[in-house]
Amino acid sequence: MQKLLKACAFSALLTDLAFAENYSGRLLDATCVDQNKSKNCDPTSTSVAFVIVADGKAMHLDDAGNAKAVKALRGRADRQKDPTAPGSSAISARIAGTADGDVLRVDTIEVQ
Repeated sequence: MQKLLKACAFSALLTDLAFAENYSGRLLDATCVDQNKSKNCDPTSTSVAFVIVADGKAMHLDDAGNAKAVKALRGRADRQKDPTAPGSSAISARIAGTADGDVLRVDTIEVQ
């Protein structure tokens, strides 16, 4: 019986990964977006929650996705630059994950 349960769980995991989609868009600070503080909600070095705007739709990242985004932002080649400084460009991201309403369950993230 345990072998059957393990096989079902493993099968469910593989099925979930098979349905992952790719999203490309602008990465924003979720707190700023939620509070509508300003038009410029680009993430900063203190951002811990994120939204991706892909194909005109805003989706919040799940907790694991937020942690991956923080790590990816810190690992960027141009991380010395403040993304909110004048003349800096928006931060874009490519995410593989599964949409669950307006929340995106992130498998992988690449920040550009």
